[in-house]
Parts: sequence; C-alpha cells; structure tokens
Amino acid sequence: MIICIDVGNTNVKYAIYDGDDLKFSFRVASDLKRTSDEYGEQLTGMLTSQGVEVDDIKGGILSSVVPSLDYTLEKMCDLYLHIKPLKIAPGLKSGLNIRCDDAREVGADRIVNCVSAIVEYGEDKPMIVIDFGTATTFNIISAKHEFIGGVIAPGIKGSLDSLVNGTAKLPRVEIEAPPSVIAKNTVTNMQAGIVFGFAGLVEYIVKRIKKELKTQDVKTIATGGFSTIISKEIECIDVVDKLLTLKGLKYLYNLNATL
Repeated sequence: MIICIDVGNTNVKYAIYDGDDLKFSFRVASDLKRTSDEYGEQLTGMLTSQGVEVDDIKGGILSSVVPSLDYTLEKMCDLYLHIKPLKIAPGLKSGLNIRCDDAREVGADRIVNCVSAIVEYGEDKPMIVIDFGTATTFNIISAKHEFIGGVIAPGIKGSLDSLVNGTAKLPRVEIEAPPSVIAKNTVTNMQAGIVFGFAGLVEYIVKRIKKELKTQDVKTIATGGFSTIISKEIECIDVVDKLLTLKGLKYLYNLNATL
C-alpha cells in the first residue's frame, strides 16, 4: 500500500491505495501549529479505524502548497510510517511539459491535477482543469498535453469569509444554491450571490479560454470541494472528479518509485 498526501491551504488530504484500488481517503484541517506527532496520531488513528497496519504502508508521495508544513509532514512519515515520501518538486518526473514564463511558479497541486486529467481523460483536444479549493484555479492543457497557462481567482469559501468578516450584520451561511436567484431573505440573498456569482465567473472564464484557444471542442474537468455545487448550475463542466488530485499523486508515485 502507498499513502498519497495533498497539503492545501485549508485541508490536508490523505488517500491509501492498494495497487490501483483506493482503500479510503480522508482530510484534516491544515494547521501550522500542529506538530508531526499530532499529525501522526491523527493518521495512525484513522489507519487503525480502517483496519490498516502502519507496516502495510510501503511508500508515499507528498504534494504541498504550504511550504511551512512540508518538514512537519515529512517528519511524520518518517516517525510513524517509516517511509520517506516522494515530493512533487523540480526533478520529479511528471511527463508534463510546462509552457509558461516560469515553470517554478506553477503550484504542485496544479501540476498533479493536469497530469491526472491527461491520464484519466486525455484526448486529442485541449482541456481545462478547474480546482475549487482555497483559490479557484483554471489550468489549460493543449491538445498536445502541454500546460500552457491558467487563471487564479478567489476561492468560494474565502469570498464568503471576507463577506461575513467585513460586515456587521451578515451571518455565516451554508454554501448551497437557493431555489431562485431572486432571493427573499438575507441567507438566500448571500447564497445566490456566492453560488450563482461563482457559476457566472466560471462560465465566463471558460468561454474566454475557448475563444483564445479558437475552439469550442474543449473538455472541462472540475475538482475540489465545491465542484459539484457549481457544476449543477452551468453546462460548461463536462466531468466532476473530486479524487483527481489524489489519483494524480498515485500515478506520479508509480512513475517515479522505481527510478
């Protein structure tokens, strides 16, 4: 078995794979104050609850956009799993050609998502991979399977947090689509603004990307926590795959483990 770890600004996501089979996955909050022992206790507790022994884990891979957590989680893997995980970083073989100004600026999560999309859904057409995470990222892959650029927009939860924290009377609400865009109370007013507002943002950006690519024949894949909610409101998303990043990590582990 291997462990795939995706460290985001909001959550740390784990997946345990036995060959190509996903045994289970779970997430915990990203916490800069938490020690390697605290992360280790969380992880081993979850492994035990799922009937997986620590010694069953023979390798791992780590993708991170939070550098200050890298050492903590690598130390946890050493102390509790007795492995040194591969890390998504320059030098790791990915097979992805990055055609932008500075390849080093491209986040590890974006690289993993693009690789995963190519492996899982790649055809002889461009693709757009949208990740609804702490930020909303659009990653554009050419018909030749090259990363040619993207867009970074605010995240849905962060936008809601900003709205609530910046006003005196607006409450915190669940992020879900209300019955109508013409809302009748404060809660549904906010839900309409967040959900339909982001649906419009996605629809327009995808439209502009297709215009610049000079083709409408583009496959659009969405992942991340709010991908299902937004995809229900628009027609430009072809596939929702919430495990896209973790599946990409598994592929990259298999690609690099024997090198």
